[in-house]
Amino acid sequence: MKELAYLNKFFYKYRWRLIPGIVFVIISNLFGVLPARIIRIAFDLVNENISIFRLFNGFERQQLVNEIFNYCLILFGAIVLLLALLRGIFLFFMRQTIILMSRHIEYDLKNEIYRHYQDLSMSFYRRNNTGDLMNRVTEDVSRVRMYIGPAIMYTINTVVLFLLIIWAMVSVNLRLAIFCLLPLPVLAFTIYFVNTMINQRSEKIQEQLSNLSNFVQETFSGIRVIKSYVREEDVKIKFAVESEVYKESSMRLVQVQAFFYPIMLLLVGLSTIITMYVGGLEVMQGTITSGNIAEFIIYVNQLTFPVTSLGWVTSLIQRAAASQKRINEFLKTASEISPADTPSTEIKGNIKFNNVSFTYPDTGIQALKNISFEVRPGEFLAIIGRTGSGKSTIANLILRMYDVTQGEILIDNTELNKLNLSHFRSQIGFVPQEVFLFSDTIRKNISFGLNEIKHNQVEQAAKDAAVYQNITAFENGFETFIGERGVTLSGGQKQRVSIARAIIKEPKILIFDDCLSSVDTKTEEEILNNLSKVMENKTSILISHRISTIKNADRIIVLDNGKIVEQGTHKTLIENRQTYFELFEKQLLEEQEA
Repeated sequence: MKELAYLNKFFYKYRWRLIPGIVFVIISNLFGVLPARIIRIAFDLVNENISIFRLFNGFERQQLVNEIFNYCLILFGAIVLLLALLRGIFLFFMRQTIILMSRHIEYDLKNEIYRHYQDLSMSFYRRNNTGDLMNRVTEDVSRVRMYIGPAIMYTINTVVLFLLIIWAMVSVNLRLAIFCLLPLPVLAFTIYFVNTMINQRSEKIQEQLSNLSNFVQETFSGIRVIKSYVREEDVKIKFAVESEVYKESSMRLVQVQAFFYPIMLLLVGLSTIITMYVGGLEVMQGTITSGNIAEFIIYVNQLTFPVTSLGWVTSLIQRAAASQKRINEFLKTASEISPADTPSTEIKGNIKFNNVSFTYPDTGIQALKNISFEVRPGEFLAIIGRTGSGKSTIANLILRMYDVTQGEILIDNTELNKLNLSHFRSQIGFVPQEVFLFSDTIRKNISFGLNEIKHNQVEQAAKDAAVYQNITAFENGFETFIGERGVTLSGGQKQRVSIARAIIKEPKILIFDDCLSSVDTKTEEEILNNLSKVMENKTSILISHRISTIKNADRIIVLDNGKIVEQGTHKTLIENRQTYFELFEKQLLEEQEA
């Protein structure tokens, strides 16, 4: 219960739902226990009235006795129905308080986890896979809700019902009460044991179902590759194997479940037989009436469900504790990026790296080594280098996706880690190397960074990114749904939509991380010409591996193995005939061969 103690704050928050719920549980059980006593009185009344009815055999008063007898039975029947109705009403109130409370807590917990996810740094997402993150906010929270709602409700219900029934039994006959209750602990232990087996096998089924779902998802995602390599039959065989494992796991679960109800009915029946036998002996001794036997049988049957639910409730609590432990692990994970609690300030766009070194915390790879440079407001800086030289790392550090290992980054002569992070990022337009588009319309993807969609702005941004003609060629134009991750668009179209999404914000700083790699040379020139107007009076950083993309930059930085090996204008670097010149000659030769 230590892990589940985290939920106590929610119980306190919704205490005015929980407390009435407990009261409704007690009242509903009172109305549930009372009918047994009414039936006992009615049963004894029948025995007594039959004897009186026979005494008046042949007399006129026999008809009067019969009418009184019938009236009493109808009255007792009506009382039992009224009590059942009242119990049903309070059971409704019980569920409306406790179960609704669990839904409110589920809502709060999911939002708390999701908010915490938003605060965590990029390194956290590199260490954890998406499926696990989703499971903790969906499957794990659902299991916790089963503890908050049904488990607590049935636990309270079982405890209250046990106390009321045992008190009622003992008040009638202690010896009979003990014999009646003897099989119930065995029933509870048996059900707990069977439930444990059911849960273990259910977990294996869920695990296999997850494997099966992942296999199907990966197959559908890679359907083009599968068809290209003619591997349909091979995939079918693998799917059949995975399905067979799932079927066998399900069959093993069914085998265990097949024993559940027979065992339960056997032990309940045994308890009823003991009640009738021992009760009969007590009736013969005159300590109880025959009506008490009927009363006790009702009590035993009323205890059946609470006892059977003990194993289920216990397993719910165990599963909830395991899930809450997984949730707590994430909630206790502190972000490696600590946002400064400072006022929002407008930036001019001056960026300065002072002896910056950076090592990725999850891999230990040193991406940058003692980097120093400055970008003045309105300047166009280009960064070029071979794959793995640290180009994208510079973009991530400017956005403060990571904190530097050594050195400092200054924005307008203020340390980056002292700026209001959200407001700072809102003034940056970033186009990542790996484009991500949402499964929505093109218009909503372009206007993603805006609080209010303005159609003219969206269309102008599309024109500046040289994707307007492509969009209008679609049947639904800007309202075209682009599918999961923009699957309906080509690689170049996705990059240009991403560029439009960055420039529509009218940011103070623009960062393009190798975002023109999938477009042809003609489209690249059109985009760069359009961007030259957009980039006026904005600090712009263009990261690329193609010299044709960056040759018009005010200054070019050449990276190699995490270090700056050269910097200057295109003309100066060509004249130096070093690393940049080698890249230029190599790319020029490749273009001529093509």
